[in-house]
Amino acid sequence: MAKPIKTAAFCGSLRKASFNRMLLQEAIKLAPRDLTIEEIEIGDLGLYNNDLHQAGFPAAAQQAIDRVAASDAVLFVTPEYNYSIPAPLKNAIDWISRAPNQPFAGKPAAMMGASMGLMGSARAQLHLRHSMVFLNMLPVNRPEVMVGQAQNKFDAAGNLTDEVAKGLIRDLLAALAAWTRKLRGD
Repeated sequence: MAKPIKTAAFCGSLRKASFNRMLLQEAIKLAPRDLTIEEIEIGDLGLYNNDLHQAGFPAAAQQAIDRVAASDAVLFVTPEYNYSIPAPLKNAIDWISRAPNQPFAGKPAAMMGASMGLMGSARAQLHLRHSMVFLNMLPVNRPEVMVGQAQNKFDAAGNLTDEVAKGLIRDLLAALAAWTRKLRGD
C-alpha cells in the first residue's frame, strides 16, 4: 500500500457557517483513503508584520509553518472577495512563506472554492495561482472546482447536495494524490 498523503488545508473564510468551510468538510469526507486532510486555522494569526517576524515568529504562525512543512500536499478552499483572495488567507500565506526553508516550495497543491455568484471563486483561484508561482508550489491544473450559486447547493445541515460538484471534488483530490505520489517518486 502507498504511503499516506498528509494534506494541510486552508479555508479562506473565517465565518463558521461559510460555504467554503462546508466545502472543505465535504472534501474531507470525499478524500481518497490514502489522503488525509487537516485544516490549519488561520483566524488566530495576527496581521503579518516584519517587525514581529524579526523578533521571532508568533506561536500561531510557527505552528502553521510547522504543519505545512510536515505535510505532503496543500489544499486551499477559498471564497472570492473583491475579485481576489480573502485577506486572512493572503495573510496566512505571507506568514508561512517567510519561514526559513520556505515550506510551500515544491509542495503539490490544489484549490477549490464556492461563492454565491456564478463564477464560484474563479478570480480568487487565479490570484492564488499567481502567488503559487512565486512560492514555487506545484498546483494540480485540473479539474477546477468552482461551486457557483453555493446558496443553492448545500442543505440545512451544510452537506453539499450538488452531485457534479462532488464528482469534481473527488476527481481533484484523486489528481492531487496522484500528483503527490509522482512528485515523491512513489
